[in-house]
Amino acid sequence: MKRRRSPPAACPPAGGASDIGIDIVEIARVRRVARKAPRFLTRVYTEEEIAYCRTQARPWQHFAVRFAAKEAVWKALGRMDLTLRDISVSRTPRGKPGVLIKGRKAPGIKLSLSHCDDYAAAVALRV
Repeated sequence: MKRRRSPPAACPPAGGASDIGIDIVEIARVRRVARKAPRFLTRVYTEEEIAYCRTQARPWQHFAVRFAAKEAVWKALGRMDLTLRDISVSRTPRGKPGVLIKGRKAPGIKLSLSHCDDYAAAVALRV
């Protein structure tokens, strides 16, 4: 008989160590989901994120990279009690990405975003 394995528990932060999260998203998939289920946008993104993405020439790249960022931050934090909407991507006046958790700046989290025609990726580092 095969032994059943328990699902992995969220790892508590290690003292002085950095935690990293990474995610890659297919842009067309985000677009398909949003078109099929319009509530997807309001369930995942904040009003500010939706407004920002809609002003861009290629909005689906921006929605997808923010989705990847939310997943990467969630992984880096190891926080099962956060929803994707609790995590949002902000921008400095110079365009550098930042992270907000429940509307407040999340110090100690560095974020890198990238996208091309088909994919969006994000890396989050908690220092």
